[in-house]
Amino acid sequence: MARTASKPPSRYEQARAAYPEVVERFEAFGKAIEAAGPLSKREQRLVKLGLAFGARLEGASHAAVRKALDVGCTPAELEHAALLAMTSLGFSVGVTSLCWVQDETESRGASKKGGKK
Repeated sequence: MARTASKPPSRYEQARAAYPEVVERFEAFGKAIEAAGPLSKREQRLVKLGLAFGARLEGASHAAVRKALDVGCTPAELEHAALLAMTSLGFSVGVTSLCWVQDETESRGASKKGGKK
């Protein structure tokens, strides 16, 4: 079953159950940061995706893809972001990032391979 940003992974839910005050404050901190600047939700999600790719964080990349899809980013746009990683972060990081994007988009049945139209 595909996960969405509205349904976090089970490990996150376990942390929330074990440490509700910590997770509540962490989520409030995130909301405050999102509200602190002029970027749209869509722009914020693309920035977060790039940061996750750059830090080579698989879990954060998967979450960033789900959240980007939830705010209207298309699979082709997210694949393009992964391709852009190749020139800044290296070919292997770009390919790995592309795989992370495709993992999430395929699990939602939203896969559209990149490439020019």
